[in-house]
Amino acid sequence: MSERKQDISIVLCGEAGQGIQTVEALLVRILRIAGYHVFSTPEYMSRIRGGSNSTEIRVSARRVRAFVDRIDLFVPFSRQAIPHLASRLSPQTVYLGERENMAGAPDSATILEVPFAEIATEVGGAIYANTVAAAAVAALFQVEQEAVESYLREYFTGKSEEIIQNNIAAVQRGYARGQALRDSGRLKIALERLPALRDELMLNGSDAMSLGALAGGCNFLSAYPMSPSTGVLVFMAQHGAPFGVIVEQAEDEIAAINMALGASYAGARAMVTTSGGGFALMQEATSLAGISETPIVIHLAQRPGPATGLPTRTEQGDLELALHSGHGEFPHILLTPGSIEDTFYAAQKAFDLAAKYQTPTFVLTDQYLLESSYNLAFDKLRLMPMDKHLVASKVDYQRYEITESGVSPRAVPGYGGGLVVADSHTHTPDGHITEDPHIRTQMVDKRLRKLQGIAAEVLPPELIGPEAYQTLVVGWGSTYHVIREALDELGRDDIAFLHFGQVFPVPPQASAYLRKAQRRIVVENNATAQLGKLLKLYTGVEMDYRILKYDGRPFSVEGLTAQLREAAK
Repeated sequence: MSERKQDISIVLCGEAGQGIQTVEALLVRILRIAGYHVFSTPEYMSRIRGGSNSTEIRVSARRVRAFVDRIDLFVPFSRQAIPHLASRLSPQTVYLGERENMAGAPDSATILEVPFAEIATEVGGAIYANTVAAAAVAALFQVEQEAVESYLREYFTGKSEEIIQNNIAAVQRGYARGQALRDSGRLKIALERLPALRDELMLNGSDAMSLGALAGGCNFLSAYPMSPSTGVLVFMAQHGAPFGVIVEQAEDEIAAINMALGASYAGARAMVTTSGGGFALMQEATSLAGISETPIVIHLAQRPGPATGLPTRTEQGDLELALHSGHGEFPHILLTPGSIEDTFYAAQKAFDLAAKYQTPTFVLTDQYLLESSYNLAFDKLRLMPMDKHLVASKVDYQRYEITESGVSPRAVPGYGGGLVVADSHTHTPDGHITEDPHIRTQMVDKRLRKLQGIAAEVLPPELIGPEAYQTLVVGWGSTYHVIREALDELGRDDIAFLHFGQVFPVPPQASAYLRKAQRRIVVENNATAQLGKLLKLYTGVEMDYRILKYDGRPFSVEGLTAQLREAAK
């Protein structure tokens, strides 16, 4: 490993149940406090014990926010780790850990032996092996031992003093072994440190989605646990009470969305969080929201399908599911944030749009975005003004009053002197059932007129790169950072990137951007280029080249760089 290398990829790999996530949690925060930029993302199997799980932690002197195939420092915690990640290991990879887990490493490999389990047993038990490993890695990166110990005390607050002291002893022993390896000259790491980073936040996508929902006024969340959406449910259950949030784990997804609709009818700002298989059960209730014009935010955390598919992996396969969800015709709003800070913003925006236009509003994320984390400045999490978009009802109040904008004044029961009637049937302006064909047409037209107002404030796509581009790379959602870094690697001044943070309604600027390019390349984590098809439908412009990945894994910087280089010849 070059001493001048300013971007190092650490990968931890072991069996489910070995505590890989604990080592990740310790390291990302210790390294960030030490003044490094940090990015981490996990990959894990759908099993409670056994198998092989891994976590990548990029440590850098510059902001890094995308997955790389490259492994510079590999820490195997099981004998299956090296076979599991063999395709990513290279002659430059340095191995750190117990000798028994190094089977399969090339004879020429640099192996730094540290007996994690043996040291852990000496200080109090095998459970402390993760702390030993984290401390050894921290020493290699010249993190001060006192800083590691201080963070460990904070991390284990609430544990017994014996557990804390055993962890401190594990830090001291692990740190000493890492320091000895560093002093031996077998591994030199000289990353630039930036003290100001100590004040930055370390967030993952689930945290950002949850915080954005709180900032948007969310006060009711219902869900049935389903990976990868469960992180939002857990966060809100743990932290929602001080903000007045009612969190309900329903018996199934059908109950969850109907609970949210009931809460919204009563005046709550309600959200459900689910994944594709769970949302498939919510289709009828989505239509109920459409015809009853009841605001609801639906967080759709994508994973590979059909059916159970790959429940712990990532994919962008549900754009069309969300767009065409529910029977009948009514407006849909689809926000597709590409970064952690944009996820925070999109969650807020979703609550405002849902309340303003009284229609289902989706935030589409995926496993990769939700479970990746990186450091960011606090001022990147900006707050939006919040308007409840409610009126006090009068005695002659009509819930579904015909208006030019399609948006009827919304009141809730008990707020004003009028009667608030909602119905799942075709209804008259005052909310009562009708089969009058003229009123039916009026009501459908009224709801669809909302799209004009929604389109007028649609989030425009973001253009990154030269305005005088010849080739345009198009993406949406979580491909944002990997496309940006891949284009930086290419270093071409004739290629730009157009990212869609909202895919529907299709931004009106999209057509001009697409038609300006001589070549258009769409990059998506699905098999059928769902955004590409949507853009062709609404702009008439077809993609010239499609780069698609649907094996359940995210794009890597190296892999995408090579594919873009070939596509942009």
